Amino acid sequence: MAVYTEVSDDELARFIDGYALGQLLSFKGIAEGVENTNYLVHTTTGTFILTLYEKRVDPADLPFFLGLMEHLSGGGVTCPLPVHDKNGRVLNQLAGRQAALITFLEGVWPKQPKVFHTLELGKALARMHIAGEGFALKRANALGLAGWRPLFDKFSSRTEEICGGLHDLIADELRYLERSWPQDLAQGIIHADLFPDNVFFIDHKLSGIIDFYFACNDALAYDVAICLNAWCFDANSQYDPAKGGALLEGYNSVRQLSQAERAAMPVLARGAAMRFLLTRSYDWLNTPKDALVARKDPADYVQRLEFHQSVGDIADYTAQLTS
Repeated sequence: MAVYTEVSDDELARFIDGYALGQLLSFKGIAEGVENTNYLVHTTTGTFILTLYEKRVDPADLPFFLGLMEHLSGGGVTCPLPVHDKNGRVLNQLAGRQAALITFLEGVWPKQPKVFHTLELGKALARMHIAGEGFALKRANALGLAGWRPLFDKFSSRTEEICGGLHDLIADELRYLERSWPQDLAQGIIHADLFPDNVFFIDHKLSGIIDFYFACNDALAYDVAICLNAWCFDANSQYDPAKGGALLEGYNSVRQLSQAERAAMPVLARGAAMRFLLTRSYDWLNTPKDALVARKDPADYVQRLEFHQSVGDIADYTAQLTS
């Protein structure tokens, strides 16, 4: 989430008038995230999130994202729901952008995840994968393996502005991933961006999952690998095997990873680290200086990628490596 497009009081008031939500009381921009413009909106009937979809989002994907939230909610996943306007629409225009209102979920995201967080996350991720079955719409992963090299080509000449040696690290790893990427793993709907700021807790209980705007069809185990990267490293990018073990335990308690998925996990984790290294590098170099958005340091994913390169087996994610 972020703010790229400014919305005036009058514009938003007219927009809210199209919904049965009472009068607009207040709104403010949300700086977290990198993809769309988001505002926290208060009306006389409640609190909502307003999302304006920026240029990097294909408008043709919006029915997938919004329909998926309704489908998952129907399958027992606690997630936001798109709000229908007075004419039954969930998509409208605001400030020259496609825009939607979604319901607000209570809870706090864990800024310093603990073992109980990753255990609950693993269970919730598996439930989400199961609930995604039967969703009629399809969306390819635009930031999957096939998209990594073209993205790298967009900024490869500027990698030294981020850190020394980054060009060769990425180039070498891309060659490895392109020849080693696992095939024929179980496929389904994945979240593809399940970072701590997209998961809410109340006390020790997971209260909801948000931000489905990277969701797509891909290998289910790749979603687990993304979470290993996003949740199981500390502030210094040192891997915590207790968190990783709890994540895998929680997932397996709901949906058992197959032998093929287990064997593929180290490569999938390297791929997940590469995906976020690439997108964070691109955004680091190209985010407008006047955007109300928190840039995320790509260097974190250099260290995570290097860790995964040392892993030989999924069991290594539950035990401290000594090498």
